Amino acid sequence: MKLDKEILHPSHPQHKLKCEYTQIPFNCDGCKEAGIGHKYKCDACEFDLHRACALAPPTIVHPFYKKCNFRFLTRPPGPVMRICDACRKDVVGFVYHCSACGFDLHPCCANLPQVLDDGERNFHLCMKLSSSCHRCGGKGQGWSYRSECKNYILHVACVKELLVESWQAIYLNVDKNKVREIQTRIPSLKGTLKNHHRGKGGKVRKCCQIAAGAVRIIISAILGDPTALIAAAVGSFISQSR
Repeated sequence: MKLDKEILHPSHPQHKLKCEYTQIPFNCDGCKEAGIGHKYKCDACEFDLHRACALAPPTIVHPFYKKCNFRFLTRPPGPVMRICDACRKDVVGFVYHCSACGFDLHPCCANLPQVLDDGERNFHLCMKLSSSCHRCGGKGQGWSYRSECKNYILHVACVKELLVESWQAIYLNVDKNKVREIQTRIPSLKGTLKNHHRGKGGKVRKCCQIAAGAVRIIISAILGDPTALIAAAVGSFISQSR
């Protein structure tokens, strides 16, 4: 997809926004969600938009909600707090909203691909979970990515949380005790994966390696262009359970 080098956006009409690639996490001033990679930025105002937020079409149809017509809004409708039906996080900025059914999607969530391919295996976007998420241990609501073999599952919301926690540990002046607390809150995949692979430890180690790879490819889908640094950081947190 060819990106315009500069655009004028109605949410920031006073200056043009320039397309750039960043390896440093940013907060999107449109949807208020975290981002990395390609963005549209106003240098004068330090205003940033995800590519998906900056180039959002006025209406979309999503394969999970075939009867819905989602309309792009710059703010959530009505006085009641809205929740993204994909990641189950609060909607506080740009959103796709279906007025007939009441569904809401963050622009980046609305753009998640149905199938991810990391060259070795496929991960399918699922609306509902039939097995537990390997990070939080629950089924819960919200979308998830599931490996084709059905042995590895991650909530979209859990990957977002893992990213934010990792970024805080890397880029912010977080106390070392806080970093350790973050790491200990990430459930051990080793114990969980043993339930799927009873037997030799080699299978568990192999599956943990697949788990780290799964996180990297899912991050790519959620944020667009994760750097090797971020992907490695998240992967290393998971690999600690081996």
